[in-house]
Amino acid sequence: MKLLELEGIHAGYGASQVLFDVDLALAEGEVVALMGRNGMGKSTTIRVICRLLRQSAGSVRLGGRDIGALAPHRAARLGLGLVPEGRRCFASLTVAENLLAAARPGYWDMARVEALFPRLAERRGQSAATLSGGEQQMLAIGRALMTNPRLLLLDEATEGLAPVVRQEIWAAIGALKREVGLSILVVDKSLHELSQVADRAVILEKGRSVWAGSVAELDPEVTGRYLGV
Repeated sequence: MKLLELEGIHAGYGASQVLFDVDLALAEGEVVALMGRNGMGKSTTIRVICRLLRQSAGSVRLGGRDIGALAPHRAARLGLGLVPEGRRCFASLTVAENLLAAARPGYWDMARVEALFPRLAERRGQSAATLSGGEQQMLAIGRALMTNPRLLLLDEATEGLAPVVRQEIWAAIGALKREVGLSILVVDKSLHELSQVADRAVILEKGRSVWAGSVAELDPEVTGRYLGV
């Protein structure tokens, strides 16, 4: 069953159009990588999915329901868990308070989030402002999980982080796929790590979906042409 479906999406900011006829689909339990060079429309696509930006044409469906007219908080309640670019933790709140602020009933609770990211348990009483960038990213992921989403959206989940922290986060994403079967849409540039967790990839070029297929099909010709790798 298709959990997320974007068809013919056009969107932009004021007079500046960013997306031109974007198509994207994600099935229950699937991990899809949304890829492309910088400035190609990946974050804008995430904003459209989360209803932070309204499309000018096309449709967005979650679990078969058209969510195009919904406010962001109502779309979130249907099961969208966003880990935004830049993390955006509540700096003055503690780790525990950040997590509890987002909590909704379901599988994910404080204990399970702390089991996924033991560092958060160690820093439960610290304010988010005192955490390292990697720890803040773990907190942002944990906060999204506390909403018990049907679909987790990770926008640049490992950008700018130290290699050892990146490994921890990719290991956690892998565990979410293997052990929980969570549906995930991930924006990232790390081909090697994405190949370990993603089932399929969708590539954007100048605001258009220009390639879609299994990660195994991301050969040097495709990556060279669209990703500059």
